[in-house]
Amino acid sequence: MNSAAPSDLPYLDAFPAPSHDVWRAAVDKVLKGADFEKQLVGRSADGIRIEPLYPAAASAARALRAEAGRWHVAARLDHPEPKEAQALALADLEGGADTLTISFAGAPAARGYGLVADDVAALDAALDGVMLDLIRLRLDPAPEGRINALLLAALIEKRGHAPAELSVEFGLDPIGAFAGLGSLAVSWPEVGRRLTETIRALKDHGFSGPFITVDSRPYHEAGASEAQELGAALATAVAYLRTLEAQGFSLAEARDTLAFTLVADTDEFLTVAKFRAARLLWDRIQQACGLSPKPARIHAETAWRSLTRRDPWVNLLRGTVAAFSAGVGGADSLSVQPFTAALGLPDAFARRVARNTQLILLAESNLWRVADPAAGAGGFEALTQALCQQGWLAFQEIERQNSGDLRGIVAGLTNGSVQKTLAEQRAARMKAVATRREPITGTSEFPNIGEGAVTVLEVPQVARRERRPPGSLAERNQGELIRSFVGGAGRADARIAPGEALRADALPSVRLPEPFEALRDKADALPQRPVVFLATLGSVAEFTARAGFARNLFEAGGLAAPSGDGFATDGATDLDALVSAFRASGAKLACLCGSDPSYAEEGAAAAEALATAGATVWLAGRPAESEALNKAAVASFIFTGCDVVETLERAQAIASA
Repeated sequence: MNSAAPSDLPYLDAFPAPSHDVWRAAVDKVLKGADFEKQLVGRSADGIRIEPLYPAAASAARALRAEAGRWHVAARLDHPEPKEAQALALADLEGGADTLTISFAGAPAARGYGLVADDVAALDAALDGVMLDLIRLRLDPAPEGRINALLLAALIEKRGHAPAELSVEFGLDPIGAFAGLGSLAVSWPEVGRRLTETIRALKDHGFSGPFITVDSRPYHEAGASEAQELGAALATAVAYLRTLEAQGFSLAEARDTLAFTLVADTDEFLTVAKFRAARLLWDRIQQACGLSPKPARIHAETAWRSLTRRDPWVNLLRGTVAAFSAGVGGADSLSVQPFTAALGLPDAFARRVARNTQLILLAESNLWRVADPAAGAGGFEALTQALCQQGWLAFQEIERQNSGDLRGIVAGLTNGSVQKTLAEQRAARMKAVATRREPITGTSEFPNIGEGAVTVLEVPQVARRERRPPGSLAERNQGELIRSFVGGAGRADARIAPGEALRADALPSVRLPEPFEALRDKADALPQRPVVFLATLGSVAEFTARAGFARNLFEAGGLAAPSGDGFATDGATDLDALVSAFRASGAKLACLCGSDPSYAEEGAAAAEALATAGATVWLAGRPAESEALNKAAVASFIFTGCDVVETLERAQAIASA
């Protein structure tokens, strides 16, 4: 082997390392005077600069996961019928999942479905054949989280397992329930007392936890940016530390009760950076508490708000990017939303594809074998540090909130400051979606109005249950379950005085494509699909770009916009043929599509001819680029950056009138 140093190899001198100045000069040459900032520098929702090029970073790799090795593949048990849930769960486990997340009816993540199990027997049936000591179990946070946790604990004891030998995350999260529902049945001090009582009872029975899940999904679905999601998660964790300490836990004991659930979204760089930042920020919280940091236990779930009902196959790509990002970012376990989840309860095929997305990344791509794949990469390190700074500021803002005896995240939800901040961010993001600055493939961009249907399970949704009916068998079973674990006479469920309950505006759960889906649904419900006539000017080469843009835009609202080879004869548009084709189309809306020269030469005449034939005439192009046509018969313009949702609402009204 040649052991010569690089300096001893003269041919390397022909390939000198380029400097940043050399790169910038080459870029400026290509830009030809265009603004570098506008063309190449992006901004995240938090205002963080996304540079086109970063220098290498000096940061060393650090172990990201709480446990060394592969992340855990989680599948959700969420079918309402125990026997059907059991069959799906066994298929998931046999197909490669090693973690079951039990979503009881009423859990927000169950999306209107969820296991209906009011007693141990029903839960036992749903987990029949599942070897609880060979897998990991998680509970999705839910309004009746304490009852769900005690049901699972009772089943484990019934089967004779040693609780300390099982891996169980109990999913208690009253703050998350408060954020999503907008109410707590009791005062916050009483919530804290019940929470502590439940944890102590489970610990006394031999369970080691984690018992509490700090769930950021309610905030993400309400529109939170990456930093806002981190801030809410940190504030929630600190609220639980504060509450448990007040009830007699040491800070170390309180810290060990916690686990986290974060959202993996479709922006690879920001998702990786967010997961890395979450661990650094949690370390800082622990240090501020005087504790030696322990790694956070983080479960990831791919983003609900990014799922589409239209062209759902694209969700496979979204899930893959999000799963990759969570794996690289150091998630301990991961749930991939099945690609049909926005349409109903996913069937076995969709669940299998969701599992296999992870299995390929684990077994074939071997992502888990590198402790911190992003370490030293300038972009990831810079974004991680920026999110640490912005996330900490968001956390401090929430911690400053006070409302009576409440503080932090509970006070922020009660006085509405959290909702206000998220509403502003949500409005900004929805505007970006409406103008397609944040495009949604298959929905707002490149839609397929002829798409085929996909299948989901034909299962009715479960009525949301916040409390068991007084005096019902379910309520009596609930009381007995509490007494069997916490003792006493059901003191924890004693009636409370009016006025002690907490109220707030519930955080909405919003998917980004909903405005476009509503337009598609409205168009599909009409007796006949509305049509827009694309009035192409000039040759195919002249009109193709704008005709393609117009067709893409109109079909995003469910309007058909066919185009042909045009109406040019000897280099000029045959207006008689154009008008005849418009009349034959049955359309009421016509959109001129051509080049700037063709607009200048023929646009006004074409607009007048179409208007005389009864058309409402629009034009593909900016108004400033077509000032002469403003005085003609052109009623509106479509262009990059316009409010597409508002434009499509008007187009539908005209085309279907």
